[in-house]
Amino acid sequence: MTVSYRAQTIRLLEQELDSTLITLPRALEILPDGRVVDQEDKLPSDVRYDLPLSGRYWAMIAVDADGTFRSDIRSQSLWDGPLPLDAELATEALTDPGTTKYGNAIGPADERLRIAARSITIPNRDTPILLFAAADREATDEGANQLRLLLLISMTFLAGGTLIALWVGLRLALLPFRRVQLHISQIRSGHRAKLDGDYPVEVIPLTDELNKLLDNNRSVVERAQTHVGNLAHALKTPLAVLRNEATGNTPLDDVVRRQTESMRSNVDHYLRRAQAAARAEALGVRTEVKPVVDGLVRLLNRLFEASRIEVSSTVPDGIFLRIEQQDLEEMLGNIMENACKWTKSRVEVSMEAGENALMMIHVDDNGDGLTDAEMAAVVKRGVRLDEKAPGTGLGLSIVTDIAEMNGGQFTLSESPMGGLRATIGLRRS
Repeated sequence: MTVSYRAQTIRLLEQELDSTLITLPRALEILPDGRVVDQEDKLPSDVRYDLPLSGRYWAMIAVDADGTFRSDIRSQSLWDGPLPLDAELATEALTDPGTTKYGNAIGPADERLRIAARSITIPNRDTPILLFAAADREATDEGANQLRLLLLISMTFLAGGTLIALWVGLRLALLPFRRVQLHISQIRSGHRAKLDGDYPVEVIPLTDELNKLLDNNRSVVERAQTHVGNLAHALKTPLAVLRNEATGNTPLDDVVRRQTESMRSNVDHYLRRAQAAARAEALGVRTEVKPVVDGLVRLLNRLFEASRIEVSSTVPDGIFLRIEQQDLEEMLGNIMENACKWTKSRVEVSMEAGENALMMIHVDDNGDGLTDAEMAAVVKRGVRLDEKAPGTGLGLSIVTDIAEMNGGQFTLSESPMGGLRATIGLRRS
């Protein structure tokens, strides 16, 4: 655009110079001796031609047969300095009489000039007259430069505004999807059951399909839990019959009793794992810790009242974890009951924030504790450090399995109270 504007302003300037060239021949007068003089009253009337170095110039040049300039009649603005006329441009004008030729030159005031030159022939004269007109093109160039700057600023603002508008438009267009993302996150954390927000028409098919997927997930989990329960009853009943039938003192009865007990323990272990895995895959599960801990504290204080064991808790209100309540109760129940069996007098449950966005539940006792080797062995399935104590040796292995299935961890360490510290790390909801 600036190139077109510059070309147009140059054309207007050339038209003005061409008008001056048309005016100049009218002021010529040929004397009887062949000399050329000017008639001042017919010269261009622009006052700038009368001001020295004004940037507007004209001249009428007598040319000899060999192409040299003999004399000239010029505007007062040129004074007596050299004509700012390029020799090549003059040659072009002389070889093509009657046609205006244009070019550029540096003026007497070191200004940039646009030059127009045309050669004419007049009666009673053998050699041509070269007409010359020039004008300072600084204003023309400055206008083009200002237009270019204005266009550059305008285009910059336009491009910036367009980018901002696109950014705002994209933000607004993606806003429903960010709401869907937020609501899905709330479903995972248990704060929402399904996608039931006020969504645009374009997003509704997506939310409907996601809701169907959530419903299908819940139905799959429920069917899995039902099948696990049915399998438990189907296996436990025959095992109970076999155990009841093996009441004698024969070696066969003893083998049957031991093997059925082992089978029952394995059935309990794997059924619990299957149930925990099914619940861990369900979306939207969340359980508040304090009510579960408080319920177990009350129960264990009653059960171990005769042993004068005190169970206490410092777990704060409002802490929710991503786990089914049944699984959390089973984990804490196993750990807290074991602590009550081996403590001397006290069991304390506490909670703190841990690494990797986990909340750590600590169960401490003031018993004799365990060695590092015993801590590593006791979490394995079926391992019991004291065969005289009741149990199957599956409790802590179940705790480890449930914690890992829910994206957490279970560890044993030395307690600040002097005994054993059992720690469950689970994700906060």
